[in-house]
Amino acid sequence: MNDEVKLNNDYVIDKESPVPYYHQLKMYLLSEIESGSWLAQQKLPSETEFCEHFDISRTVVRQAIKELQNQGHLTTEKGRGTFIARPKIITGFVQNLVGFYEDFTKRGFKVTTHIEKRKVGPVSPRIAEVLRIEVSEPVVLLSRIRKLNDEPSVYVTTYIPQKLCPKLAHADLENKSLYAFLEKCGLDIHKGHRYIGVSLANEHEASLLNIEVGAPLIELDSMTYLKNGQPLEYFHALHRGDRTKFEVDLVRFKDIYLSGK
Repeated sequence: MNDEVKLNNDYVIDKESPVPYYHQLKMYLLSEIESGSWLAQQKLPSETEFCEHFDISRTVVRQAIKELQNQGHLTTEKGRGTFIARPKIITGFVQNLVGFYEDFTKRGFKVTTHIEKRKVGPVSPRIAEVLRIEVSEPVVLLSRIRKLNDEPSVYVTTYIPQKLCPKLAHADLENKSLYAFLEKCGLDIHKGHRYIGVSLANEHEASLLNIEVGAPLIELDSMTYLKNGQPLEYFHALHRGDRTKFEVDLVRFKDIYLSGK
């Protein structure tokens, strides 16, 4: 496979069109990607080559590339250049309550985990309220970097009341399922509730996930409950926006709507 894409000599920027130059360039690049003419991990030409080929400014090139980066079609690696992004990894959002390790192992990914931080202690009033515990109660905090096929994918911080699983503070969780361990400890995991949002990577998050500062992140805040309704876990996960897409199954309850209830 050719490591660098080839620009189409037949395509030109229409200088008479009211459509902004950057948008014309963006749509050209997108058409090449979506048609399969350019393949994942192929490198884009330099800004200078774009400028000379299409007779446009660096500002035009940068804006077009930036928008495609934000949409997950391109990815930039510091010191190497800009590349066609790999297809996003689709993650179920509301189907079954399964852990990251279980989910992606079953789908054929090599899943590895690095524990960045583990400590036991009190938490903020907000998290204590979510877990329905006193602020002074000890909680096990786990900060983990989850990798898929050796590539950092998610940075997740988990809070679990120590009293629910005292062994958790010293458990070997490298490359293992947290939920499987909790269930072995006799905890009956029953349901969860999740919120989704977006943010931009700060310096620390960017270094852990091997992305640029300011790169888009998909935030997931989740609560997990035991069968008796007691909160078991709160976690805050940061998924790489360039590598993740969530899917949601929807059902229309016709009987409810048709009855007017």
